[in-house]
Amino acid sequence: MLLGAMAPGPDFVIVTRNAMLSGRRAGVSSAAGIGLGVFVWAALSGFGVAGLLAASARAFTIVKVAGAIYLMFLGIRALLAARRGGYEAPDGSAAPPVGVSTGFRQGLLSNLLNPKAAVFFLALMPQFLPAAPAFTDTLELSTLTAVVTAGWFVALALGIATLRHFFTRTRVRRALDAAMGTVLVALGLRIALASH
Repeated sequence: MLLGAMAPGPDFVIVTRNAMLSGRRAGVSSAAGIGLGVFVWAALSGFGVAGLLAASARAFTIVKVAGAIYLMFLGIRALLAARRGGYEAPDGSAAPPVGVSTGFRQGLLSNLLNPKAAVFFLALMPQFLPAAPAFTDTLELSTLTAVVTAGWFVALALGIATLRHFFTRTRVRRALDAAMGTVLVALGLRIALASH
């Protein structure tokens, strides 16, 4: 599970961007949202519900398109901020950073709207459950999976937030927004164009 969490993808980009530009609390809240998303996918897989999503081309496509749109939306916002240097409010004060609730929501949605997460857990979870798993077996494995994933992303957020003073310089922030925005749009396009 730890290796799966460490693989670069939309969750990695969201936590990295929020920790770099808005600090430790935004990064940790994004990690918590991802952890909840992982718990949901793991539990759904353990109970067999994610298999229905993977088996239904229509449901898979709906989740895939919603996830792609959401990632591209976040990417376009970052690209627009980089283009206009939108780091100050009209009154000249600093633009508000990503808050705890926004970071949590971004982490949760980036994970829940990623159909590859459903496929990943569908392929992985049954291997670690007994042939006829009890409710507690699935709950225990889902919780462990969420804790391991959230732990990795919290460590990532804390590590990146220590360098925040460097990342919030206007020139660096514009470059980061351009890079992260491009990556998010590319990930959204990749998800949108991926076959079932």
